[in-house]
Amino acid sequence: MFFAKIIGNVWATVKDPNLANAAFEIIQPIDANRNNVGKPIVAVNNIGAGKGETVMYITASEASIPLPVEMAPTDATIVGIIDSIDLDQNLNKQVPASQHVPPESEGKPD
Repeated sequence: MFFAKIIGNVWATVKDPNLANAAFEIIQPIDANRNNVGKPIVAVNNIGAGKGETVMYITASEASIPLPVEMAPTDATIVGIIDSIDLDQNLNKQVPASQHVPPESEGKPD
């Protein structure tokens, strides 16, 4: 799942029958610090999220799973409205690869 902010909507009166009752939103992908990441995309919104809200979305073939049809032509679907993101800045620091210490389970046989 990914984070995004709804920045607009798309009105489509003619669309694939499997998306007949779906709404479309323009979402701006963001990171956990709410910084923009990449370019805006269009996502199906069947949970009632609105403009300005922070949401979670999924992509690829999994994007059709939350929809009330077996398969729908969608690349992104909003699956949750985020109330807050509680990010511990001390744990969110980038560690240079040369200083990365793998967990004890890495590299050990089972």
